[in-house]
Amino acid sequence: MNEIIEHKLSILPDLPGCYLMKDRQGTVIYVGKAKVLKNRVRSYFTGSHDGKTQRLVGEIEDFEYIITNTEIEALILELNLIKKYDPKYNIMLKDDKTYPYLKITNERHPKLIITRKVNKKSGKYFGPYPNATAAHETKKLLDRLYPYRKCQNIPTRACLYYHIGQCLAPCIKEVPAEAYSEMINDITRFLNGGYKEVKKELQLKMNEASEQLDFERAKEYRDQIINIETVMEKQNMSANDFTDRDIFGYAVDKGWMCVQVFFVRQGKLIERDVSIFPAYQEPADELLTFLGRFYGEAEHLLPKEVHLPETVDLSLAEQLLDTHVFVPQRGKKKDLVQLAEKNAAIALRAKFQLIERQEERTIGACEELGEAMSISTPLRIEAFDNSHTHGVEPVSAMISFVDGRPNRKDYRKYKTKTAAAHDDYGAMREVIRRRYTRVLKDHLPLPDLIVIDGGKGQMEIAREVLEDELGLAVPIAGLAKDDKHNTAQLLYGSPGNSPEIVPLKKTSEAFYLLQRIQDEVHRFAITFHRQRRGASSLTSSLDGIEGVGPKRKQQLLKHFKTVKAIRQATAEQLKEAGLSDKVAQNLITHFQQSEPKENP
Repeated sequence: MNEIIEHKLSILPDLPGCYLMKDRQGTVIYVGKAKVLKNRVRSYFTGSHDGKTQRLVGEIEDFEYIITNTEIEALILELNLIKKYDPKYNIMLKDDKTYPYLKITNERHPKLIITRKVNKKSGKYFGPYPNATAAHETKKLLDRLYPYRKCQNIPTRACLYYHIGQCLAPCIKEVPAEAYSEMINDITRFLNGGYKEVKKELQLKMNEASEQLDFERAKEYRDQIINIETVMEKQNMSANDFTDRDIFGYAVDKGWMCVQVFFVRQGKLIERDVSIFPAYQEPADELLTFLGRFYGEAEHLLPKEVHLPETVDLSLAEQLLDTHVFVPQRGKKKDLVQLAEKNAAIALRAKFQLIERQEERTIGACEELGEAMSISTPLRIEAFDNSHTHGVEPVSAMISFVDGRPNRKDYRKYKTKTAAAHDDYGAMREVIRRRYTRVLKDHLPLPDLIVIDGGKGQMEIAREVLEDELGLAVPIAGLAKDDKHNTAQLLYGSPGNSPEIVPLKKTSEAFYLLQRIQDEVHRFAITFHRQRRGASSLTSSLDGIEGVGPKRKQQLLKHFKTVKAIRQATAEQLKEAGLSDKVAQNLITHFQQSEPKENP
């Protein structure tokens, strides 16, 4: 523990608030809340912790805190700070899972659409639905039952839906606002669980039509009733009412937390959501933070009711969520909460071994690498590689690994400007200078380790630029390959010492991490080089032709698609592509002169 932290710990207040933990570069790595700041923040630096918390504490070099008046203010501030800083140790709720909703749009003539994106101000949403098929079936049923607008944009004439009686055709005639409003209210009532009333109304109409011997109309009503039964009554009821509610349960083990959410819609359990993440606070506090972020994301709408385990502070949850919050004490609702907790525990056990293995391969590999090199754990690694073909189209690439995983948003491509075509050392010098001049200028985080895909010569070039020109002290390692172009050795020398081979077992996680880094930077560089070389080869055949500049090349390639098609084009076809008679003739002459001649 450094002196700055010791001093700040001694003056912490006995008040609620938020704290921001920072690493050695001043980056916020964790945001937390506390009912009593003094007790909560001190707890990180005293006593024993699980592996997750130890790793967090090991990176803390400084912290700040913000005092609030109440615990709920601290909770809301925590959510805002997490959104602002996106700290790497806070729970992440970003995944690829989105749910289909039915949406009634806010328009003069509303339409019903299926969407996975939620903008609460643009219409009314119903769902989520268990899958896209269920949403489409429900929409098709409503398309047949109600003649609302179906088209994306209102056309100038009536479409097929009007002629088959499924649209009131606001495109060609004035539809009374009252009639449209009544229809939208009926659809809303239907989607909110009132489809049984609609079914009864259709049964009455079917009986009336049958009594009047209008059997064709009676058959239509019968088919609509069958469709409602097929689409809306597939599942068994899980409750006796039609209230939309979300049921939460959680389980905690070995520093990890799993939250299970049951979505109950119209009295039916239709879907579940599982989130697993590292926990650094008390489980009940972590759940409150989870709730704030879960409903802060656009794809999760607040239902009429939220049911929580009894360990959660109900008053805080009620202030956080703008809906009815309950902690069920008995009956089916309590059973559902307990079922969610049971599912959470099962999911956590099932995924725990996979999570541990992933941590071992990523952050564990970084720790092992740092120990082998006798440097601080390199959680941020940047790697460089050059690529060219006999000096043609030389390029360089940089990739970034954070916590042992690729961080693709920080990948960079470089077209070398000052280095000679065959000068790998010159290319490395230029790219290292450009990268870290930009880092200093834009106050970007420095890496903990720089990896050069090369040997001692390129490492020395990088060291000269960083230390002698830019005044930076960042560990630099080199990766050498064997005859089969596989990762073979890690080279490293502390500042002022000649690089030496770092002994690493080829079965170690640290060695596998270096392999992944070297393979990835090579892949990224070679892909960029091929793109450059491909673009060059497309236009090189058109170079040196009078009247054909860069814009004309693009114009011709857009029209003919390939250089071969341009070569085979007639003068008339070239003029159709926008060339003048003179330029078209220049092009034809150029290709005739460049055709290979037969040997005598």
